[in-house]
Amino acid sequence: MDRLVQHNVLAMSGRAVEAAGDISTLLLDKTGTITLGNRQAHTVLPVQGVSPEELYQAAHLSSLADETPEGRSIVDRALESGVVDATQSLGSLTRAGAEFVPFSAQTRMSGVNLPDGTRIRKGAGSAVAAWVHDEGGHMAHDIDALVDEISRAGGTPLVVARAEAQRPPRMLGVIFLKDIVKPGLTERFGQLREMGIRTVMITGDNPLTAAAIAAEAGVDDFLAEATPEDKMALIRKEQQGGRLVAMTGDGTNDAPALAQADVGVAMNTGTSAAKEAGNMVDLDSDPTKLIDIVAIGKQLLITRGALTTFSIANDVAKYFAIIPAMFVPIFPGLSGLDIMRLHSPQSAMLSAVIFNALIIVALIPLSLKGVRYRPLSAVAMLRRNLLIYGVGGLIAPFVGIKLIDLVVSLLPGLK
Repeated sequence: MDRLVQHNVLAMSGRAVEAAGDISTLLLDKTGTITLGNRQAHTVLPVQGVSPEELYQAAHLSSLADETPEGRSIVDRALESGVVDATQSLGSLTRAGAEFVPFSAQTRMSGVNLPDGTRIRKGAGSAVAAWVHDEGGHMAHDIDALVDEISRAGGTPLVVARAEAQRPPRMLGVIFLKDIVKPGLTERFGQLREMGIRTVMITGDNPLTAAAIAAEAGVDDFLAEATPEDKMALIRKEQQGGRLVAMTGDGTNDAPALAQADVGVAMNTGTSAAKEAGNMVDLDSDPTKLIDIVAIGKQLLITRGALTTFSIANDVAKYFAIIPAMFVPIFPGLSGLDIMRLHSPQSAMLSAVIFNALIIVALIPLSLKGVRYRPLSAVAMLRRNLLIYGVGGLIAPFVGIKLIDLVVSLLPGLK
């Protein structure tokens, strides 16, 4: 827990730190974690029969109340196009009686209802398509091709539809939102893969966009068009068979999944519900720090395993050295096992006690500092522990006890 505090992470319990070292699945949000999280409107692609000006105007009106970076960028892009009415603002439309529809994880779209009965919606393609269908409208025949074009480019498509008064809605086109994968993540995900940890990207984007970003970032799998219920179902599925799952989140809709995960890291800038549900809080609100938390947990387990391996090997060698020296006077046949040829049973016992006291003191700095962490698989770490600390634990008592015996045998009472 103290090591996590040094990384500006508060752990609610030591169990959470230990669990971090044993996780087999790591769930990461795409926006802000894998990508920079500042998606910007790049361009608009209208469907056949719709002009870019008409699409820009609808996108502008539906984004005036959207305070997200994406929403602000859509408004700015529409104003830069020079085809929208710059006098239309959130305040003027609200005073005129317009009703803005906020975005939610369930509907996955937002929009505005204008005083003249016009309704505009923008959001995920499937969500807007469902709205158009429920309102009696029809899909544009080329909308799927435009969505796929943006998705294959790794962008996020936002479909825009409009329904005028007493008329069914129709699709106008797609807004191309562009995001950038953070540098260096491919190498870090590769290290996690070497440790046997499976990485899963969670995003609200459609499967094509998610696949493009996942391939660029180097994650093992992805969950597209994810809802809070989908996150919970994925965590439960991964936990079947005893696997441990870690995830990061900051919103109220992330709280159930954070509580279900074995290691839930809430962002300090997140909601109170998220921080209460998780068992760790990142004071820097850096979602990628979850990878460092895993490394600290791994180092904790590696250190414990190394010390345990050394201790067992040390005890085996120690008793193998002492017992023959103690019982040779009674059972002379054991002389063949007395390879250390200690001075006497008394010096053997005293040397073993002194060695034990010295080795414990020598291991304290290693315990506090921790064994150096390397991203290795469980098999490779076990092999390394057995080679270094197992073999070392066998050799150290023979050398140490023999040297101490040479010294204590000079004591007057043991001559």
